[in-house]
This record gives sequence, C-alpha cells and structure tokens, in this order.
Amino acid sequence: MYKSFGKRFFDIISAAAGLIILSPLFLFLKLLLFFLNKGKPFFFQPRPGLFCKIFVIVKFKTMTDSNENPISDNDRITPIGKFLRRTSLDEIPQLWNVLKGDMSLVGPRPLLTEYLTGYDQNQLRRHNVKPGITGWAQINGRNEISWEEKFSLDLYYVDNLSFNLDLKILLITLKKLFLQRNRTFYSDKMMEKFTGSKSVMN
Repeated sequence: MYKSFGKRFFDIISAAAGLIILSPLFLFLKLLLFFLNKGKPFFFQPRPGLFCKIFVIVKFKTMTDSNENPISDNDRITPIGKFLRRTSLDEIPQLWNVLKGDMSLVGPRPLLTEYLTGYDQNQLRRHNVKPGITGWAQINGRNEISWEEKFSLDLYYVDNLSFNLDLKILLITLKKLFLQRNRTFYSDKMMEKFTGSKSVMN
C-alpha cells in the first residue's frame, strides 16, 4: 500500500510544506544567483527516472557553463556554489521535481543519462523506484564510497522500500545536515564519472 499510494502522498505533502517553509530562502538564493550567474539561477539537466524515463532535473546553479571555461568540473564550481553544495541548499528546487512526480524525497540519486549503458542488469533495478533527493547511499557514504558500493546500497533500498526505511533515511539526513557536520555531507569532493560496471566491461 505504501509503495503504490502512501509514498506519493507523503512526497506531495512534504514537498509542498518544504517549498512553503523554505520559500523566503528559495527567493533569496534565486535573486542572489540571478545576479552572480548572469541571469541564470537554475541548472537544468535531463536525468533518468522511474523505469529509465527521462525527466529534467532542476537545481540551483553551482558551476560556470562548460562552454565558457573548458576546465574540469571541480574548477568550474563557483564560490557560492561550494557553499550551496556543502549545505545541500542547491537541491531545494528539486522539491518541484517531487511535486511533479518525477522524483521522490527518498530514493536512489538520479544520475547522468550517459550512465545507463554502463549498468549491468542488476544495477538497472535502481530505476525500479523513483529517484530521490536523499537516499540510503547518501547517508552511508555519499561521494566517499565507490560506484559499486553506491549501487549496492541503492539496490538494498529498492528491495527493502518501506515507510519506516524512508523515515529513517530522512531523519538521518536531517541529523547529518544540522547536527553532524561531517565530511560525508560537508565535503567539496566530486564523484568521479561512472565508466561502466565491471561485469559489463568484462
């Protein structure tokens, strides 16, 4: 029952409440980034969602455009972008994706579309649920663990999805964000690009 109806209901109520509560901060960051990013406060990118259906994710813009500076992603992160990433404030606009039904509050992170061809059949099961703003892999290592470990944690979530697990993930996420300023959630480290599953490459 939770998987088919309860999760969506919980997402709608929580995302709507989140947007209302965070609206002053949202508007402030939007205006700030509008001026700092030459009129472009948001970042849009196609990502694969439920059953690999492509949707457009929206986040606050934290990097310069790649065509402006042909440099590495790490070097493209702006000073304000580093702060937004450290505090996860860049992800506030994704609440709109949750309201639209593209994403859930909790689920595997929506990765790049180019990664789809690199998954093995088991790893593709991470798309059997909607992607989330936070997830089991995010609270158990985030960018500090390998891709194989990430996918293993994603599949654990897919196989054990429940209200209790979602609530646990949300509470731990809030705890890490506001109480435990550890390197997992407050690191400038960017994950290296996924180049394909070992089983696919072999």
